[in-house]
Amino acid sequence: MTIIIGEIAYTNILPTFYYLDRKKLNELDCRFVPQIPAELNRGMANGAVDVGGISSFAYGENFDRYTLLPNLSVSAYSQVGSLFLFSKKPIEELNEKSIALTSSSATTVHLLKIILGKFYEFDVQYEVMKPNFEEMLINHDACLLIGDDAIRTVWNKSNQIYMYDIGQLWYEHTGLPMTYAVFAVRNEVLESESEKLSMLYQQFINSKTKSFEDRFQPMITSIKSDIGGTQAFWEQYFQGLSYDLDEQMLKGLNFYYQLAYELGYLKRKVQSISLWSAYDHCHSM
Repeated sequence: MTIIIGEIAYTNILPTFYYLDRKKLNELDCRFVPQIPAELNRGMANGAVDVGGISSFAYGENFDRYTLLPNLSVSAYSQVGSLFLFSKKPIEELNEKSIALTSSSATTVHLLKIILGKFYEFDVQYEVMKPNFEEMLINHDACLLIGDDAIRTVWNKSNQIYMYDIGQLWYEHTGLPMTYAVFAVRNEVLESESEKLSMLYQQFINSKTKSFEDRFQPMITSIKSDIGGTQAFWEQYFQGLSYDLDEQMLKGLNFYYQLAYELGYLKRKVQSISLWSAYDHCHSM
């Protein structure tokens, strides 16, 4: 059986993919499909993708159908550097205003709604749009952008625009880290392809480890060539992210799911977070 691996087409997840031995994985009948998070979420849900770094919110919607690969995520203890609310007004003045939301996201869209609805107690009008900063702000007071779209906007925005890091806002109100993407596998694949999954998992871990050992330097050189930015910017950016999935991250993730359920964004309460084990069993948190 071919294992289809969804690969988020953003730089924030690159350390877990950069050093993969793709030739070896292709020989094992593993195929990679680059997608934005929203596309990958849909692919996992309809069975077109077997394994992927999906939005944490998408896992919450399908917690009983997916199992998470341990020690892998895209998380941050505070600032993220690529998830921003850009606003014409200070955030304190956004009550009863309108915000354009990127169509590329699920986790951060609902995280912003939780922050403004639960912590600020605002009533805000939202509209989902394609991620284009100028167009989003034509008829809206603020816009949410993520990933490389957000990074490019930071580099080019006017000083008259207010900018808020969503991860920083979450941390200020909860004291908890936030996990934005998790590595999930459809449960049907767990038993039928356990050997391939074990090798793929080890490759992800090896890539993450080597990225940190190399201090992200070869990867940053490649990123600068592709989309620009300074050495200092990218070094600071990757140092602010975590690719683990520790107890505090799981605590933050569970709190996020609790609030999403209370506010009606998740139809079902997330009963547990299931973590896969390479030793042919999984456990729940």
